[in-house]
Amino acid sequence: MSTFSNADTGSKPADPYTAANKQGDLPITERIEALVKFVTSCKYGMMTTRDLSTGRLVSRCMALTAEENGGLDQLFFTNTESKKTDELESDPHVNISFLDSSGQWASISGITSIETDRSLIKKHYQPSLKAWLGDLGDGIHDGSENDPRIGIIRVKLTTATYSISDKTFFGFVAEIAKGTVTGQPASVNKLREISEREVQSWRASN
Repeated sequence: MSTFSNADTGSKPADPYTAANKQGDLPITERIEALVKFVTSCKYGMMTTRDLSTGRLVSRCMALTAEENGGLDQLFFTNTESKKTDELESDPHVNISFLDSSGQWASISGITSIETDRSLIKKHYQPSLKAWLGDLGDGIHDGSENDPRIGIIRVKLTTATYSISDKTFFGFVAEIAKGTVTGQPASVNKLREISEREVQSWRASN
């Protein structure tokens, strides 16, 4: 696999920020729980799919409906007749990114399925969905829980990377100021990764 580099730093880390903030030795359960807590607090994420006609990546805001399997899998309501369902039918791979006002973020890669089971939809149905689907006046496509246009996109997480922080605003500013003066990388975040192998292992034991 080809790589890109524009510098030779010898034995010193070329990406000192990552080296200073990455936490790779935490138990998988702790990493998953922290990820789920952050994603739930954000509520909204940007779902990236691949456009059918151009092959380009496109993103759209999606509201998190519910979580399954301890929060590892996510559910999002969708109009089954929208363009994104065509894209997911062609290529089920997605990325969902979450960001809060303090700069904490999460990037989740997963495999999707489009669910139309009425019992699942009724379990999570929200009357506000009618505002997005409208009532077509035919007694069927009315935005209710029985409207066949209402489906759920289930995202099964395969990998994740996220960055959270427990520092206060003043603590964050102090770290940045110290790094600016000393040239040492600021230790301001908890940068964590969850690999596909770890996800598979966690699923097998939970």
